[in-house]
Amino acid sequence: MASLSSILLAAVGEGSSSSSLDLITNVAISEVEVKEKGAKDWTGLKESSANTWTLKSEAPLEGPFSVRFLVKNGGYRVVDDVIPASFKAGSVYKGGIQL
Repeated sequence: MASLSSILLAAVGEGSSSSSLDLITNVAISEVEVKEKGAKDWTGLKESSANTWTLKSEAPLEGPFSVRFLVKNGGYRVVDDVIPASFKAGSVYKGGIQL
């Protein structure tokens, strides 16, 4: 099983924008959800291709984003505020810091 630190969950895909968020993982994930700043509920992302998860919204997305995901055969993990409000498409974030 991959450790939390080895999962590159917060790679923001090139298709991301103010109303769309693509997350790219480097391990097999069964489910991905995000929670926008101030939100009470988690919003599920759809797997659009292998290891790429997409959220499309009619309203602008508001970060920072916390991410909850289910690793295949590994249980749920939650990473708070991993993607900052000023995220950039094509960037990689770890702990809310752009790498």
